[in-house]
Amino acid sequence: MMSLLPSLFLLLVTMAAAIPLRPGFYSETCPPAEVIVRDVMRKAMIREPRSVASVMRFQFHDCFVNGCDASLLLDDTPNMTGEKLALSNINSLRSFEVIDEVKEALEKACPGTVSCADIVIMAARDAVALTGGPDWIVRLGRKDSLTASQEDSDNIMPSPRANASFLIDLFSQFNLSVKDLVALSGSHSIGEGRCFSIMFRLYNQSGSGKPDPAIEPRFREKLDKLCPLGGDENVTGDLDATPRLFDNQYFKDLVAGRGFLNSDQTLFTFPQTRKYVKLFSEDQNAFFNAFVEGMLKMGDLQSGRPGEVRTNCRVANSRPVDV
Repeated sequence: MMSLLPSLFLLLVTMAAAIPLRPGFYSETCPPAEVIVRDVMRKAMIREPRSVASVMRFQFHDCFVNGCDASLLLDDTPNMTGEKLALSNINSLRSFEVIDEVKEALEKACPGTVSCADIVIMAARDAVALTGGPDWIVRLGRKDSLTASQEDSDNIMPSPRANASFLIDLFSQFNLSVKDLVALSGSHSIGEGRCFSIMFRLYNQSGSGKPDPAIEPRFREKLDKLCPLGGDENVTGDLDATPRLFDNQYFKDLVAGRGFLNSDQTLFTFPQTRKYVKLFSEDQNAFFNAFVEGMLKMGDLQSGRPGEVRTNCRVANSRPVDV
């Protein structure tokens, strides 16, 4: 996996200027764009609180695979297996219908104007702001990809079993620092995770036949009841103690040994990342500021490949057949 990353990183960095991103990109072509996105996100949160956390994760899963181009949103076709069936996405990512609702509202107001890639960026920002986290000005102007690749996603996206050392190496390929890694992991301040992602932690950590010793004993008992051996691995548990509020509780939980995912708890057990976990657990403003910086940096990742503005985020626009 890692052998593919340096070339991808070079592609993203060298082509980053292909589409100049800027605040207020739609100020003339679709002035109400950002208001429309936030309004739909607010309604989605009222309807199902978990949905905004799900939508927020789209930015990470989209941007790390060939840049922020909404390739994640494409449905499979007879000639293309897209990213929705990738190992890190299948039975995990959800609430794609919220993006559909945003796109439908934007198409009514400003047809053919706002890209799905920009919708992902705006919606992720709004998910954080609407749940008590920071708000920030996003840079816009992305184009939507013409295709998607399950293989590309599988070659890049980390497993819930990933440790901090692996994650540090992965994020560095995208010019994201250790501090960025820890701050962006704070996206798990809201939402839920599946039992499937932690069964090995509870019953066979590193092939030992035993639970992860980093799990606080009472928390492990709680997880054992939620996720028993032989139980339904699609059952979900809260990623931190305040799953509807974007705050620094996630980091407090890591310090206490109550991280849900292995890739979360490892941030406290690994020396290079521990100092930032401790900092963010004690200083919520420091976390918020670092999170915004990380989201902006991640949002700038681009491949420079040809793109378009889709009218339906699930399918590439139709093109005339050459004769």
